[in-house]
Amino acid sequence: MHHDPHTPPHRRRRLKAVAVTLALGTAMFAAGAVLIDPGSPSPPAATVPATAGARPAGTVQALTARLERLPGDWNAWSALGMAHVEQARTTADPALYATAEKALRRSLALQARGNTGAETGMAALAAARHDFTTAHTWANKALTSDPYNPAAYGVLADAHTQLGQYREAEQAVQKMNDLRPDAASLARASYVFELRGSTKRAAELMRRSLTAATTDSERAFAHACLSGIALEDGDARLALKEADQGLRKAPADPALLDARARAHAALGQPNQARADWQRATDIAPLPHLLLALGETHQALGHEEQAEAPFTLLRAQDTLRVSAGGPPDTDAILFEADHGSPQRSVIMAEQALRERPFVAVHDAYAWALHRAGRHREALEHADQALALGTRQALWRYHRAAIHHALGNKTAAATDLKAALGPAPALNPLHAAHARALDKRIGTHP
Repeated sequence: MHHDPHTPPHRRRRLKAVAVTLALGTAMFAAGAVLIDPGSPSPPAATVPATAGARPAGTVQALTARLERLPGDWNAWSALGMAHVEQARTTADPALYATAEKALRRSLALQARGNTGAETGMAALAAARHDFTTAHTWANKALTSDPYNPAAYGVLADAHTQLGQYREAEQAVQKMNDLRPDAASLARASYVFELRGSTKRAAELMRRSLTAATTDSERAFAHACLSGIALEDGDARLALKEADQGLRKAPADPALLDARARAHAALGQPNQARADWQRATDIAPLPHLLLALGETHQALGHEEQAEAPFTLLRAQDTLRVSAGGPPDTDAILFEADHGSPQRSVIMAEQALRERPFVAVHDAYAWALHRAGRHREALEHADQALALGTRQALWRYHRAAIHHALGNKTAAATDLKAALGPAPALNPLHAAHARALDKRIGTHP
């Protein structure tokens, strides 16, 4: 479905290394199925693990042992490829993408026709690499091989979303739930409502996903999403409770550590937030975690400590450029705030060409604003928020843009939404938002 920001943090930020993203339209939940209203407008994005519930290390070991005995087992090769995709998610090791692709292509070489497992794996792998056009192609191939493949519909929905094709994404997630309303399908249905700001229904569906979960990974994902939804509702204490509940069973899950860090930040506990983000980056040095850690150090006045995660972020972007990969929203926002705003605009333009998606519109808006192009920035900030999400960071971004254009009333409205009863912002962004609020004069 939260994790790419920025997508709502609790979804995209946790799993985006190889999570795939989707944004869908308004829905109604009845009789165990998701009924989507085709006449409704459509909204932003979140993440569901491409291979929810996998135990990568054990799975890889078992499948490797099997393939040593049966090297012609094309189903085992496709399963190994998907396990490597999941392993990349949990370790944040992009080198595993190549390993996954090798296994999936071996499966396809052994069985070219009707190999829906490998075709779905190739779709998930392409989505993990943020090549959503290719993900779309492979997902459709998988559905040609097997029109009743719910996993392929999930990846297809993700690809449609990132390509800005929200109505098509909505139809794909509906089909996925019709075929198999399991934890992953229900999580996607939850996001249908979350994108509209209907957090009550989103939470209801995510609790159903939690009930349907059969693995620790799925349960951890659900608790992190529930934490994020609570934070969007302004209930930071519930957000903390959900994250803590998940961490009792999965104490080293970086997504849950991220969720708890954000809850601590909203509660005005930056040191606890920093500690959780530090632990999360030690486990999986994902860009969104590194950015949150570095900016929290800055908010605490620890400029020297901020340099370590920022240096790693720069190194990751250098590797991305050398590999020819598209820039992610975190890289764009980092460059806008901590590098060259002009370069961040170029990065955002490249990203938007490949992913005309709401989170990219927000990143482009912020890059344009930081580069002094405020009127253009407002157009993209509006597009980022047009679908109904309660993303606090995006509202803060638009508030700053409105203020730069001299519209204090609109800026104050967005700031009120961004700060709320418990701001779902990292400590640095929260401090900036409060400072802007004071300059506008909303509060004495």
